[in-house]
Amino acid sequence: ADPYRAATHNKGIFNGIDAVALATGNDWRAIEAGGHAYAARDGRYRALTEWRVEDLRFTICDLRPALDSERTDTRKSEIQNHKSTGLYGRLELPLAVGIVGGATRVHPTAQLALKLLGVTSAAELSEVMAAVGLAQNLAALRALATDGIQRGHMALHARQMAVAAGAEGDAVDRIAGQLVAEGQIRVERAKELLTGLQDDRMTE
Repeated sequence: ADPYRAATHNKGIFNGIDAVALATGNDWRAIEAGGHAYAARDGRYRALTEWRVEDLRFTICDLRPALDSERTDTRKSEIQNHKSTGLYGRLELPLAVGIVGGATRVHPTAQLALKLLGVTSAAELSEVMAAVGLAQNLAALRALATDGIQRGHMALHARQMAVAAGAEGDAVDRIAGQLVAEGQIRVERAKELLTGLQDDRMTE
């Protein structure tokens, strides 16, 4: 794979992982350094994720109360085996994280984030981070394969321009949509559209 493409690919993965690291008081710089070093462990910089379509096998257990007049808690299971084709994603990287000590112990926001996540060990936290990174990567790949990732970035930038111009509520979406349609994503144009929108509302 192209190492330059891989760098952008991995940057998107860390967009998700770093967010969790920051929220939980972990060192995102150490995590990124370790991840990028791991991506080049064989002498060539590569993407950290792997995606493939493969046949999947899974089992569904249907637990229902059995009709038993003597024991009401008796249950029976109905096992169904299924086959399907699905998307398999894998992310492997070192994650030096913790849930005790440092900022994680003393910062109330970090403690709240850990409570919301429901993690009780560093291993569980690393699994959450990897899952978020994998999901972030899938979203980016989907955007690249459909509308293009630039479209999403431009829409977000347009919303930021609308807010910077002073728009609020539903006006943000209306102005952002117009900015994208015109291809003029500038705060000056957003102010003009906001003024026009306010004038229209005053005359209604």
